[in-house]
Amino acid sequence: MEAWRLAQVFPRTLRLHKPACGGHLVSRILFSGKTVLPERSKRSLCHFSTGPSVRESTALVYRSHGDPSQVVQLETLRLPDMESKSVHVKMLAAPINPSDINMIQGKGNASARTYAILPDLPAVGGNEGVGQVLEVGSQVQTVKVGDWVIPRDAGVGTWRTAAVFSEDDLVTVPSDISILSAATIGVNPCTAFRMLSDFESLMPGDTVIQNAANSGVGQAVIQIAAAKGVHTINVVRDRPDLQQLTDKLRAMGATYVVCPRPKLALNGVGGKSATELLRHLQTGGTMVTYGGMAKQPVTVPVSALIFKDVKIRGFWVTQWKRDNKQYDGVLRFMLDELCTLIRAGKLTAPYCSEVEIKDFHKALDNAMKPFISSKQILVM
Repeated sequence: MEAWRLAQVFPRTLRLHKPACGGHLVSRILFSGKTVLPERSKRSLCHFSTGPSVRESTALVYRSHGDPSQVVQLETLRLPDMESKSVHVKMLAAPINPSDINMIQGKGNASARTYAILPDLPAVGGNEGVGQVLEVGSQVQTVKVGDWVIPRDAGVGTWRTAAVFSEDDLVTVPSDISILSAATIGVNPCTAFRMLSDFESLMPGDTVIQNAANSGVGQAVIQIAAAKGVHTINVVRDRPDLQQLTDKLRAMGATYVVCPRPKLALNGVGGKSATELLRHLQTGGTMVTYGGMAKQPVTVPVSALIFKDVKIRGFWVTQWKRDNKQYDGVLRFMLDELCTLIRAGKLTAPYCSEVEIKDFHKALDNAMKPFISSKQILVM
């Protein structure tokens, strides 16, 4: 049977299916009468839709690093003038991810001292989200008015109602999937897809073991693996609602198997949890670390290296996107594959709680609580 590998990239036309989740948001946002458009820039010739002018944006800004509940403030920012390669975007929804929290905590937080991205201050929070294009500059070629777009890279600042981005900062996603799925597709599902594709040649019937199975990445791993016939062993920390969480993960496609031993282990926790994952790997297997929620180092027993010849790797989806930026078709192929699963009902957005941007303090507080399995989504 042919191994599951990343196929050669071909442009594809995808069939329309019912959105997997969050469909009620579409009517709430797109047809609420609140979508407004900017006036034509006097600096450059732009293609645009007519409508009232939008010259300002409501944004969540931090001017210093520290406790997000203390340093993040709701501010009104003036939008920059449109230029030839500019794209004016109305943001629709943006999640709060652990990486967002780490960036805000910055150098004042021990766990974030080595975090690879610390934007210049003041900064708008948020690395992920989906928006709708309202206006494009005269030389923009890859997006058009009405398109849904997500950030191509981290650090652009998505926690705002509107923004003017460079064309190179954006990639389109289809508007026939749910807003929640579109807002959360760029990081967690991409991380899951790449780790399942790039480190071992997984075939139907193979097994993957992971900790942090209730995280956004963990939920995507369960669903993508299930769609490919790959079994998953899923480890979560003990908690008061453990049975309820277990039932939810099983409903997504989580499996518990004894044999064969896993080829691939996905570590988002670190510490003793990572060492335990290694213990279950088959000889020659691979453990990929993509997160460190326990804030503890990964300890690898010498016997695992000598007698089982396990491979220890790391993965950061932001770096993968940067390394493959010149190969735009690779990112396009992955997003198309994920959207195919979404349309087929095989991949849904993670458990989400929708919070209005004005209530951001509540969302930030919930995002930092332990044992919270629901991703906080800021709705613009």
